[in-house]
Amino acid sequence: MNLQEQYKKEVIPKMKEVFGYTNNLAVPKIEKVVVNIGIGKHTDNKDMVETIEKYITAITGQKPIPTRARKAIAAFKTREGLHIGFCATLRGKRMYDFLERLIKIALPRSRDFRGLDPKSVDSFGNLTIGIREHIIFPEMIQEDIKHILSFEVTVVTSAKEKKEADELFRLMGFPLRALSKKPSP
Repeated sequence: MNLQEQYKKEVIPKMKEVFGYTNNLAVPKIEKVVVNIGIGKHTDNKDMVETIEKYITAITGQKPIPTRARKAIAAFKTREGLHIGFCATLRGKRMYDFLERLIKIALPRSRDFRGLDPKSVDSFGNLTIGIREHIIFPEMIQEDIKHILSFEVTVVTSAKEKKEADELFRLMGFPLRALSKKPSP
């Protein structure tokens, strides 16, 4: 069963039971996934920029759009309009395919992975995951990897509260760690 079917058959009834929703459309859902990568010191290296774009295209399944600097910052050596990264927004089938690969293949393959920190879910119900090595994705063929890239994945939900989003992510199969309770003195 893929992630979209799991949401419809298992997550919606469980969320309605836990939170008392009366309508299926009131149940929080994942709206989009945003993948961001900054090119950092490689802004002048055209070959490296093309390589980064190729890697993100392979990982997400769609071509990312280039992001530009909004204002000049001398300390970072950026000028207004300078190409500083890439962004890919995934919705629909591509989003669910990407999340399935992320949850079931990529995250367990990452080094020293012990689960996602529950503090990664913000008060608006969005989960932000930092990926340190792009080679954890199965699309990356090990022979042609010249550089290790890190990027950010933000999963945007329609949840109104953090506890709704936490439950949604747990039911969808995201490997969130349990909050550790500190013993009282």
